[in-house]
Amino acid sequence: MSVAKTMSTEGATENYELKEEYAQFVGRKVLFIIASIAGIAALAGVAATLGSANITPVEVYSAILASLFPGHFQTTDFIDTIVWQLRLHRVLMAIFAGMGLAVAGSAMQGILKNPLASPFTLGIASAATFGASLAIILGAGFVGGQYLIVGNAFVFTMLASLTVYGLAKYKGITPETMILAGIAIMYLFSALTSFLQYVGESEEVHEVVFWMMGSLGRSSWDKVGIIALVTVACTLILMAFSWDINALGAGDETAKSLGVNVELVRVLCMMLASLITASIICFTGTIGFIGLVAPHITRMVVGGDHRFLLPASGLVGALILLGADTVARTILAPVILPVGIMTAFLGVPFFIYLFLRRRKDYW
Repeated sequence: MSVAKTMSTEGATENYELKEEYAQFVGRKVLFIIASIAGIAALAGVAATLGSANITPVEVYSAILASLFPGHFQTTDFIDTIVWQLRLHRVLMAIFAGMGLAVAGSAMQGILKNPLASPFTLGIASAATFGASLAIILGAGFVGGQYLIVGNAFVFTMLASLTVYGLAKYKGITPETMILAGIAIMYLFSALTSFLQYVGESEEVHEVVFWMMGSLGRSSWDKVGIIALVTVACTLILMAFSWDINALGAGDETAKSLGVNVELVRVLCMMLASLITASIICFTGTIGFIGLVAPHITRMVVGGDHRFLLPASGLVGALILLGADTVARTILAPVILPVGIMTAFLGVPFFIYLFLRRRKDYW
């Protein structure tokens, strides 16, 4: 009897220790998420002060809080105009665009079990570039007016995703077939874009090249609203499938044995990631490396559990893109560099560092 009591006591102690260890394990991830949110808030305040008119971060936060809680904070019409009409929508565009691209990259890497998977290595960005080039050089598109370029980029992005799905479906939807199909689509649309640039006028080619560099200068409140709505909605859906994505990491057969509909999860997550990417790059142009680098940075800190990896990657992506845009606006002021150039400058050295330093069990 005493032996049974002793074993029971030892079992209870072991369970308690495991619960404590798990609580600390989760706590570190939550702490990282909270720290990332705080970093974004602090950097956003600094970014909103940059420009021809000098204001302080305190004045920026006061203007924001005064609009949210009238009568409790002091501000002026001058500061309100600068913050709300000129700068804040660009800051929020950087936050939500970086968040969306990072979440899309994290989801693609998870479902394809490939550290190189991202919206830009699977042909999605190349398709958007071709759509924009078609509108700029030939004036052809699916919608007219001011949304010609945006509409083309969005439609061709989704068309590329459906084509990848169709090719993969034909040979069986596996990570390998989807990656190979994506690479084929990337080269196809890159070649088509090069052909349009070859036959286009110099001014048109210059506009295409500028669009390909990526920029947040075309931001506005309605565009921020669209990007925020699509990014948040798709991220929540992806998080609902986080357990399934985790199971896919153990292999398709293991995931099937756990009750996961592998093909459905892979296609649905791919479509959601493509929708996020399409809704962002149709407004911003090509912004690379966020979807590739941000998930890697986050995985090094929080691990591979997509319940935490997806939201944390989004926050890291927001921080990276907001930081890159802030540097792009200040490094050669008053000249504003395209943010796509800055993300490449920041992303390439870190990507090489990851390649040289990563452990064998990293993936």
